[in-house]
Amino acid sequence: MRQSSALDILKTGQNVFLTGSAGSGKTYTLNQYINYLRARRVPVAVTASTGIAATHMNGTTIHSWSGIGIKDELSDRDLTNLSRKQFLADRLKDTAVLIIDEISMLHAKQLNLVNQVLKHVRKNDAAFGGIQVVVAGDFFQLPPIGSKGESNREKFAFMSEAWLDAKFHICYLSEQHRQVSEAANGGLDLDDILNQIRRQEVTFEAIAALEATFDQNVDINRTRLYTHNLNVNKINDKELAALEGETMRFEATATGDSKLVETLKKTVRTQDELILKVGAKVMFIKNNTELGVSNGTMGELIGFAAVKIDDSKDTSDDLIEDTAQDAIAKNTKNKAKKDKESKEKPKDKKPTMQKMPVVRLNSGREVIAEPEEWIIEDETGDVLASYLQVPLCLAWAITIHKSQGMTLEAAEIDLSRTFELGQGYVALSRLKSLAGLQLLGMNDMSLQLDPLARGADKRFLVLSEEADANYAMLDEESMKQAHEKFILKSGGTLSKSVIDAYANLQKKRREQQQAQQEKKQKLGNQVSDKSQSTLLATRLLLEESLSIADIAQTRELAQSTIMRHISDLKRQDPSLACVHLRPEDDVMMAVGNAYVAIKVANNPNDFNDNGSVKIKPIYESLKQSIDYNTIRLALIFITP
Repeated sequence: MRQSSALDILKTGQNVFLTGSAGSGKTYTLNQYINYLRARRVPVAVTASTGIAATHMNGTTIHSWSGIGIKDELSDRDLTNLSRKQFLADRLKDTAVLIIDEISMLHAKQLNLVNQVLKHVRKNDAAFGGIQVVVAGDFFQLPPIGSKGESNREKFAFMSEAWLDAKFHICYLSEQHRQVSEAANGGLDLDDILNQIRRQEVTFEAIAALEATFDQNVDINRTRLYTHNLNVNKINDKELAALEGETMRFEATATGDSKLVETLKKTVRTQDELILKVGAKVMFIKNNTELGVSNGTMGELIGFAAVKIDDSKDTSDDLIEDTAQDAIAKNTKNKAKKDKESKEKPKDKKPTMQKMPVVRLNSGREVIAEPEEWIIEDETGDVLASYLQVPLCLAWAITIHKSQGMTLEAAEIDLSRTFELGQGYVALSRLKSLAGLQLLGMNDMSLQLDPLARGADKRFLVLSEEADANYAMLDEESMKQAHEKFILKSGGTLSKSVIDAYANLQKKRREQQQAQQEKKQKLGNQVSDKSQSTLLATRLLLEESLSIADIAQTRELAQSTIMRHISDLKRQDPSLACVHLRPEDDVMMAVGNAYVAIKVANNPNDFNDNGSVKIKPIYESLKQSIDYNTIRLALIFITP
């Protein structure tokens, strides 16, 4: 089904399950429909099954919106208490359209609860209390988390009583907007392979095409996807340990109900103790429109910038001391305590500076990552639990589970230890083309899908074709009347002036966003200018024939940072005046021989993402006879 056909069906007010393969435009179609409703003043609630997915949709979780929280069942008393909460009751009664994105990750029990609450509060026994419900997702994604021993049959939302009650019209999108066609090059499209997996009719040609990517050199900014946390943590820890320089630790702080805090931790892609070094490959784990980053934005940590903590603002906390842990911990104090303590602060306290990570994004722009807060609120907006941490995680590697919802330009994927049906499909469908894939291995389960999901998908395809054919028989005037009837029934308006005013407002917002992006780009360029400025300061001291230790002391920087400056300067200007730092000839020869041997061996594990040889294999090949810093210094003179 085309997106335009799905929109026509959505506009009639029927309950709809919007599905399709990864990259088929489900989120785009939802956003088109949301804008259509809002332009006509139809009250629409935008939710998703997880906090991460909700962030993508600029919405909230279905658990929070409906008031069900983390419960698996509701008693009559629970329902009575929910209906007595005026804020919640008004919200549920006023809503005409409910959208739930990433339905595949919502447990069947929870969809039943949403249905139960809406019926009770709205005093309407129709499915979901009589409002239009639009669910979107792909059941070939990994299933929701359930209780120990639960089968997928018990977890999938389409097996719930609420699903049957809703009588969803199926809109199965067939167009592809993520994967790039490679047929012109004489090979299989990634889209072709993914569709073969969906049909469970994978050909030898498809397997050969996937296996052929083993020797493929993918983008240096690739993401490594693995099935197990153990592999991911091992790779990230190993890469971090290989980096020289200062280690910074950022401690997370959690407040509120312990069970809700644990729920937050499961959705947040970071650690209670985040350990970072300059040179680390990192990924943002929370959208931030001010920074122009989103969940999944990748980059490299290039330093730690002093950030001003202003103690005078009402939204700030106590005077921050001189550690990042203090900055994070003190930001979690509740408002009552902050108000009380702010009155006791001496008036002469001044803002202090705190070091926070500076990340150079893959786009080249540089941003500062300050602590972010994840919260769970009740229906009145009160915070039940919070989790505060710098919104970064190490990203040399991530698990396939955590990659759901991402679109990647390039990825190194290992499916050799696949343990769950659908893992391979989820991993491969993150990519746009085979050109961005390096597949390290597969096992017998890697390309298999859940049989129940497969059976349901076949049925969804048939129902979608039937719905498409039925609505195609309606003439343009009949379709228009059906659309207008639903708008009026939902309390919306057909006024052209109102619709035009909304369109103008949206246009103005887009222009403002464009202006903000241009401003951020300009600021990013200014940061780059500052980077050149700091290199110049090192160069001036270098030209005075100072040692690395002396330059580091003068500039109050780590010696590893100064060596990185020298390496950058040498690349920019091969005639750089640094010959006085050149190690002895025997050292240069030993490092040079080891460097050449590793280059000839061409083991991918011995190279950095930018193609340069890592220091660690050279260090190990020399049997630790030469220290890390000396090897690093020698490489400045060896490599071009």
